[in-house]
Parts: sequence; structure tokens; C-alpha cells
Amino acid sequence: MTKDMTTGSPLKNIIRFCLPLMVGNLFQQFYNMADTIIVGQFVGKHALSAVGSVGPLSFMVIGTVTGLCAGFAIPVAQRFGAQDITNLKKYVANIIYASIVVAAIFTCGAVLLAKPLLNILNTPVEIQGEAYNYIVVIFAGIGATILYNLLASIVRALGDSKTPLYFLLFSSFLNIGLDLLLIIVFQMGVRGAAVATVVSQFVSGVLCFIYVKRSFPILHLTKETRALDFTFIKNLLKNGLPMALQFSITAIGSVMLQSCVNGLGADCIAAVTIGGKTQLMIVLPAETIGITMATYCGQNLGAKKFDRIEKGVHRGVALAFGYAAIGFCVARFLGPYLSLLFIDGSETEIIALAQQYINAGSYFYLILSLLFVLRNALQGLGYSLTAMTAGVFELIARGIMGFGFVNTIGYAAACVANPVAWIAADIFLIPAYIIVSRKVKRSLSSRISEELGVSSEE
Repeated sequence: MTKDMTTGSPLKNIIRFCLPLMVGNLFQQFYNMADTIIVGQFVGKHALSAVGSVGPLSFMVIGTVTGLCAGFAIPVAQRFGAQDITNLKKYVANIIYASIVVAAIFTCGAVLLAKPLLNILNTPVEIQGEAYNYIVVIFAGIGATILYNLLASIVRALGDSKTPLYFLLFSSFLNIGLDLLLIIVFQMGVRGAAVATVVSQFVSGVLCFIYVKRSFPILHLTKETRALDFTFIKNLLKNGLPMALQFSITAIGSVMLQSCVNGLGADCIAAVTIGGKTQLMIVLPAETIGITMATYCGQNLGAKKFDRIEKGVHRGVALAFGYAAIGFCVARFLGPYLSLLFIDGSETEIIALAQQYINAGSYFYLILSLLFVLRNALQGLGYSLTAMTAGVFELIARGIMGFGFVNTIGYAAACVANPVAWIAADIFLIPAYIIVSRKVKRSLSSRISEELGVSSEE
């Protein structure tokens, strides 16, 4: 079912779209965490460190293709907002062609480069074998990641955030079940965790494809709309590449930081892994509010309704700020208990280090929430390159913190590296959004005036 976000209350539209997406993302985060939790509880802290040591590397590659899929969907949201169904279908067809090529390139490249990348990451020798066993399987399954995320992004661009949720819930439970089967029963270790992730995502993607084909007539392609068109491909890449680069640039900064953390030893690696996973779970609702703004702004841009865009962004910021306050309380009071999901309670030193990491980030959730909303709003308005530039600021900040401070000060610097990166990104995003919103307002006003002029002459 499609959802038109160009009419009605902006706040209600955002909340109605956001809630299913939030539940879905929480489940996605949870099943991504299931690997880490089950590995930590049933294989041991060295296996946990192995999975954690390649986390930023996985995010760099998987996040890049996920960002590309999300960027590809922006023209779909804009054409849906303008009710231009013919070109919407043409975009969908060309998204499929572009994604097949992307899947082949990324899968081959990532698998071949997995081992050299582990060396670049300064992965400790004692966990390098298990780290490779995990990451090479994840990379081999990039096609499954693209299949699900592409379908989910397109359906969300039509305003439907519920359908992807249903298949994500199924995938989550399947992943957890396979984790338990492959790790505990078949004793496959970290490789079993990776296989469970890939298989569950592939099954979810296939089921989502079958459902979308049957239930979304608006996406059914005709002979006229199936043609490969490089004009459309160019526009898809214009939107997709900056979002992909945004993920990859942010992740490169995380890889740089992780390479420094890896030099601190297995306990610190495990603590950062636990703290990072816990923090991702806590801030995910605020991130989902941000993701909602990309679809909301994209549809209203297509409908030429700037006032709704402006109101929606203000409501989005207020919602994200409200949740940031809740997230702070969760981090401060429940952090130690959430850490116990990942590791045995007897590992008191690792749990204390993880809580130190969580506490440091919790003071900056307001800054992170603003980053989520403004960055995604810029993407929905078609300024993906501008949004990507914020990632450059994050990369530079993480690089400075990693090589300049973690290597000299130690673990305490690792705890505040991400908050420093968030501040750097907002320093760029706040004035950038103000400038872009004024530019968009002038552009839409001019186009509306021209259309009214044409109408009056007719």
C-alpha cells in the first residue's frame, strides 16, 4: 500500500511512516546483533573480538551498497510525489539494471580484498583467522543485501514502511534460529554466524520480491518502461553515488579508528564492539526519524510544497530531540544490563570499559539526532553531494582522534571519537541546510509562478 505524504498533518505523516520503519530497523539491528551476542555467549571473547574487529570493514562495504540503494529510490519518491507514474516505472527498471552491475562488482572486489584489508586494519594475529572466516562470507552475500535493501527502499519511497517490516521480522527470527543452529549445534563458530546473516537476508529479499510483484501494480513494468536509458542511469547515480560515498566515507573514518583500537588489545576491541552495538540500538529510533525525512522531503519536493517540507523538518527535529533525551536515560541506566547480552557477567573489566564508551556518547545524542534529520532532509531534496560532504567532516574528525589521540592517550580517546565526529558533521550541516532550503524555496516559487503564467495564457 502506497502512502502519499504530500497531504495531511506533517507530524502525523512522519509518525505513521516512522513507527513501522522504526520497529523494522530495531529488528534489523537486533538480528545484526544476534551474530555478536551468540558468538560472545557461546564461542568466547576472542571470537567476539574477531567479529567486532571487522565491524567497520563490514559497514564500509555493506553500508556503501545500502546507501546506493537508498539513493536510487529518491527519484522514485520524487516521481511518486509528482504522480508521474510512467517515469517512476522507468526509474525502477533502470534501478534493476544498475543494481545487478553493482552487486557483481562489489561482491568480487570485496571477497578478493578481504585478507589485505584485515592487515590494513591492524587485526591482531590471534583473531585474524576467525575475522577472515566471518567477513569473507558476509562479502560473498552482498547480492542478498542489495536484493532486500533495494526492494525495501523502493517500497518506502512509495510511502509504505510496513511491507518491508513484515519481511524484516521474518528475516530476524530466521537469522536468530540459524545462528543458534549453526553455532551451537553444528559448531561452525563465526563462519556460522555469517552464513546465518546472508541466508536470512536472501530469503527475506526473495519473499519481499514475490509480494511486491503481486501487490504493487504501480511497479509493474511494461515493454515501454523496461528500456535501458542512460539518462535515467545518470540521474540514479547522481543520487545514489553521493549516498554510497557518504556511507563509505563515514565508514572509512570508522575503519581508521578501528585500526587504532585494534592496537589496544582484545579486551578493548570487545568493549568497543559491545559499546558500539549497544549505542546503535539506543540511537536507532532517532536515526529512523532521520530516514523518514528523506522520503517525506522527496515526495513534497516532487509536489512542489516547500511549506510542508519546512514544517516537516521542524517536526522531525523536535521528535528526534525528544527521543534523544529518552536515549540518554536508557544509556545511563540500562547500559550495563544491555552489555550483558553480549558477554558473560564474569568479564567485569570488559563490561566496565563498554559502559565508559556508552556513557561518553550519551551526552551527545542531541547533536547526533540533528545530524540524522538534516542529512536525510538534504538527500530527499536532491542534495546528496552536500549531505555526503558531512561525511568528509566525520572522516577527518575520526582520523584525527584515532591517529592523533587513541595512539597516544588510549581507550578514553576512542570513547569520545564518535561524538567529536558528530559535532564536526553538524558544524557543516546546519549552515548547509539553511542555504539549501532557501535555494529550494526560491526554485519552487519560480517554477510555480511559471506554471501559473502558462495556465493563465492558455
